[in-house]
Amino acid sequence: MIAPLTISDFLDRAAFVYGDRIGIVDEPDQPAPSLRELTYREVHERTRSCAAALDQLGIGHGERVAIVSQNSARLLLALYGVAGAGRVLVPINFRLSPVEIEYIVEHSGASLLLIDPELAASLAHIPCQRRAILGVESDALLSRPGVEPARWPRDENATATINYTSGTTARPKGVQLTHRNLWINATTFGLHTGVNDRDVYLHTLPMFHCNGWGMPFVVAGMGARQVVLRKVAGDEILRRIEHHGVTLMGGAPAVVATVLDAAQKWAGPIPGRGRVRMVVAGAPPPTRTIERVETELGWEFIQIYGLTETSPFLTINRSRAEWDSLSTAKRAQRLGRAGSPALGIRISVDAEGEVLARGNVVLDGYWAQPEATAAAIVDGWFHTGDGGSIDNEGYLTISDRKKDVIITGGENVTSIEVEDALFSHPAVAEAAVIGVPDEKWGETVKALVVITAGATVTERELIDHCRARIAHYKCPTSVDFRTELARTATGKLQKFKLRAPYWEGRTRQVN
Repeated sequence: MIAPLTISDFLDRAAFVYGDRIGIVDEPDQPAPSLRELTYREVHERTRSCAAALDQLGIGHGERVAIVSQNSARLLLALYGVAGAGRVLVPINFRLSPVEIEYIVEHSGASLLLIDPELAASLAHIPCQRRAILGVESDALLSRPGVEPARWPRDENATATINYTSGTTARPKGVQLTHRNLWINATTFGLHTGVNDRDVYLHTLPMFHCNGWGMPFVVAGMGARQVVLRKVAGDEILRRIEHHGVTLMGGAPAVVATVLDAAQKWAGPIPGRGRVRMVVAGAPPPTRTIERVETELGWEFIQIYGLTETSPFLTINRSRAEWDSLSTAKRAQRLGRAGSPALGIRISVDAEGEVLARGNVVLDGYWAQPEATAAAIVDGWFHTGDGGSIDNEGYLTISDRKKDVIITGGENVTSIEVEDALFSHPAVAEAAVIGVPDEKWGETVKALVVITAGATVTERELIDHCRARIAHYKCPTSVDFRTELARTATGKLQKFKLRAPYWEGRTRQVN
């Protein structure tokens, strides 16, 4: 009989092969008592105890358990103790408002809600059949040491997690990811990034976000150590890399930016030089940022592209042997593409320029939204909503979200290209380009810019800087200076929020 692929395979192997090895180093600076260091055997025993406790609570296989938490060992344990034991874990973005979190708990039909202690007061009103504060009430509630959990007839097509989309455009949808989805994603991710038992992985990425991109699974399966980081801060990331010998981490471009800023103030050699692999996703980073990772940090830059709906890994761009002789600037340009399809993934671009994907990582469906599922998956192809193109080397380049393309005077302008031009100016720390109403052109290009600390620059200088690099019709006609830009917890710009004040009372036409 062929054994089904389930996420518990990864922890089962870790406990069997690397049982005495430290598997998780918990974040010591947190409101709940830290679990500190756990061997993979201890992790395995705790997750089986959790599964047994769910049995005794009457939370059956297939029922949903929601969790709202910053990065913690307890959130990692829930991935295995809940989802790995036949229930469905619903990891929720802790940065959402209480109203948004309440919607997700209700929409998912969760039987149990687990809450980080820092959020206990603000989420006290959210109704759920059962609730517990992580590390305060949850340890006793979800602990049945020595009790064998009920047998779950493993099913690789069963839903393992429901991950609600990060809300860059509208009310989130619940993405149903199966055990097979997550197993294939994690294994492929590990293959392309070269995960091995000597790696030390730093959880800079929010674990709720598409289950940490699958890293909690693959690094466990390969016996690598996992170091929990609760809150992202550039100097703290550098300290953890130095102290724990970190070799692998991930994050959005905003995470890279905060590390680069901290590195400029770091006393002594930059930790991890020649050792760290930095996996970046969430938005195409500026080529200047890619180059700085190599020249200033001495780390390897790896770009991936994907969506929550694809588990999330679709393409990878990692420096090839043919690029070794290139200058860092030219290599950065090549690494700026989203990448080539991962093993087992097919990518296509339709006549309208939308990126389509198919493979074993595509979601099973949107929870309780069959119409949305039917609209997103057509003839086996998932419609990403991103615009893009594939070059003659088979590499995908993302141009923009379809909703973020700016149509000015009949010309399509992708904000990513304009943002890259802005980022090439040394005074620009952050930039977002949006379309705003214009009586003559319908829309015109506006730049929202955060200036690098200590720098000065004028609106005119930035516009002229862009006009020297890209077609004039693509260039900003105005620049607003900001102290910060609205982003999701994973660093994606929330352009619908950035656009909203300019379009109040108007209807924006989307191509």
